[in-house]
Amino acid sequence: MSVLLETSAGDITIDLLVKDAPKCCENFVKLCKIKYYNYSPIYNVQPNFSFQTGDPIGPESKDSDGGSSIWGLPDGATKRASKPEQMAFKPEFAKKRKHAERGTVSMATTVSKTNPDDRYASSQFVITLGDNIEQLDGKAAIFGEVAEGFDALEKINTAFVDSSGRPLQDIRILHTIVLDDPYDDPPGVIEPPSSPVPSAEQRATVRIAHDEVLEEQTDEEQMEKLRREREARAQALTLELIGDLPFADVTPPEQILFVCKLNPVTRDEDLELIFSRFGKILSCEVIRDKKTGDSLQYAFIEFATKEDCERAYFKMQGVLIDDHRIHVDFSQSVSKLSSEWRSSTNSKTARSKGGFGGFDSLEKRRQYRGAEGGKDRDDDYDYVFDKERRRAESDGRDGGAVQDRERGGDKRKQRSRSRSPKRRDRHERSDGDRRHRSRDRYRDDRDRARR
Repeated sequence: MSVLLETSAGDITIDLLVKDAPKCCENFVKLCKIKYYNYSPIYNVQPNFSFQTGDPIGPESKDSDGGSSIWGLPDGATKRASKPEQMAFKPEFAKKRKHAERGTVSMATTVSKTNPDDRYASSQFVITLGDNIEQLDGKAAIFGEVAEGFDALEKINTAFVDSSGRPLQDIRILHTIVLDDPYDDPPGVIEPPSSPVPSAEQRATVRIAHDEVLEEQTDEEQMEKLRREREARAQALTLELIGDLPFADVTPPEQILFVCKLNPVTRDEDLELIFSRFGKILSCEVIRDKKTGDSLQYAFIEFATKEDCERAYFKMQGVLIDDHRIHVDFSQSVSKLSSEWRSSTNSKTARSKGGFGGFDSLEKRRQYRGAEGGKDRDDDYDYVFDKERRRAESDGRDGGAVQDRERGGDKRKQRSRSRSPKRRDRHERSDGDRRHRSRDRYRDDRDRARR
């Protein structure tokens, strides 16, 4: 008696040991007959040891019930048992059968909650991937052995798996075919007319589909581009940590033009004169060597508006300047922006300029949700206090008190936040008291000397 398992890794033919484990064989055959194992994932793969399957949804899913035996009358489509009290059964353990050869098939069992000496099984089963797996003896009930399909076992054995033993790309039982069935169907078992489609719970467990083609990145140009992007992100994050950038995702200014392939004799004034016909220029700088002062043959031109910069970009590409055809592009450098940001964030006037560090184009990352302006105090966190907000609130209270006194609406005495005049009065009285005590001490000393 045999059963054929069609898996995404290949076909596996299992010969059943009817004489040694009749109940396990009957359970397995009938579950295959009602297509209970269709689309069941293969999990708990341990190379050169074993793999496990039989839970139709998968043990990692919250919808999984662990599987049911045929006597629980599970539905082939929904995978739910009609009789939950009969989902498990007590399997046979043949003493002469050991997990000695690769391809041994056995029912996965669990210890009974009432009697530790008893073990129960349901639908999950184990297939060994190595020889002499003695750890499974007495814990898994042997009921068959693989007759054909060892190439499929090798694919499962060498599959890439995560820390829990689940293959990164799904390996599933796609179809089951019973080649010989000597058992009568238990009462209430219904064989479906065709293979059911995967349920929603089963589709939800798909990580990488078994039939998805994974294309390897062999394009050297794409790989180099990806490597440079990762390196640039890492460098930007480093600059943010050491304070050279306001934040790693800062974007370069849109009104600065990069010009290269210049003639070494080209000066700042020459470029500014040539590019000034496109609009107002805020700065024009040819980058030079710090030691020698020689031109490095590239420059940055900052326009007043983004539109002027775009016009210069489209018109000046390949233009001949001092016998050199220049190349223009939008600047990707943020060095000037970062230097201005560092100096502005430390200045006393940066607070009144707005933006982040005095720049409206920069936005500071916020630590708390809802930190934008325009919200009431009650809408924010109670333990987060802003110095500016405290100052504004105190100014608002003081201003309101002055207005009330001017209107005369409130006749009660307003409590002042400043007590400096009273402190001065107290100090004056203290000084007077000290003078009186010093005069008395002087008189006592004089009287004592006369005596």
